[in-house]
Amino acid sequence: MDGCSFVVPRGKISGLIGPNGSGKTTTFNLLTGLLEPDGGQVIYNGENLAGLKPYQIFRKGVTRTFQVTRIFREMTVLENMLSVTGLGVPERVARQRAEELIAFVNLGHLRSEYGGRLSYGQQKLLEFVRALMTDPDLILLDEPAAGVNRTLLQHLLDHMHRLQEQGKTIVIVEHDMNVIMNHCERIFVMDYGVKIAEGPPAEIQRDERVVEAYFGRRR
Repeated sequence: MDGCSFVVPRGKISGLIGPNGSGKTTTFNLLTGLLEPDGGQVIYNGENLAGLKPYQIFRKGVTRTFQVTRIFREMTVLENMLSVTGLGVPERVARQRAEELIAFVNLGHLRSEYGGRLSYGQQKLLEFVRALMTDPDLILLDEPAAGVNRTLLQHLLDHMHRLQEQGKTIVIVEHDMNVIMNHCERIFVMDYGVKIAEGPPAEIQRDERVVEAYFGRRR
């Protein structure tokens, strides 16, 4: 990261894009405490999160999914949901929320199935709703479309918009430009750790710096 600075609009769906190696996942890792920055700030609700541990950031209302799913393969769907710590509610309430979220993504019939036996798309949905167990305000999704069939992807995108309607703020790292251009209101573009452009989809599609970053300099 090289002096990369951007402001995510509250209550909107934003996209973070760029060529492979441009620093997108590194950005998510810095925002969620998996990496500690050697400079700069991460301001959320007026507080600097830089240097906090992942669980501390998580408890402040920031959650994420990963490029490669990180579910517990030898635990059931329901057990995966209940594995989230720091809920601060009785077990009965946690179970009720878990059941509601499992139903939210149409995985109710698989609630007793082991995570490792789900399809990759179903694992993505499970990781997605597990991240919602604490009712976070900011949701970071790292390549939600990767390896997911179109039907399950459409389910995930529908649920994402329902969350936005509830006032949640969502940021997506994604290579699928159809997802980015059709579902994000604002897009940030990175290359070599630097933000090279930002704006609405129509503006980003016309930006010469973005075209050059993805396809090389025009002759």
